[in-house]
Amino acid sequence: IHMECVLRTNIEIDNNLKKHAQELSGMKTKKDTVEAGLKVLVKIYSQRELLKYKGKLKWSGRLSDSRKSRI
Repeated sequence: IHMECVLRTNIEIDNNLKKHAQELSGMKTKKDTVEAGLKVLVKIYSQRELLKYKGKLKWSGRLSDSRKSRI
């Protein structure tokens, strides 16, 4: 996070949802929990953008070779 981009805001959050999110994530503070949730949303919606390329990109190579290089 870039400190020059910090925004102070007051929002109403469902307390049970916040508690559940903190229990699942291990986050200690509301701030950390909200920031982690926002990051997850950005990641999910960014990945959705990739779907527009589904079936439109040409693959060349061997999948088995590609998988071997990751090990």
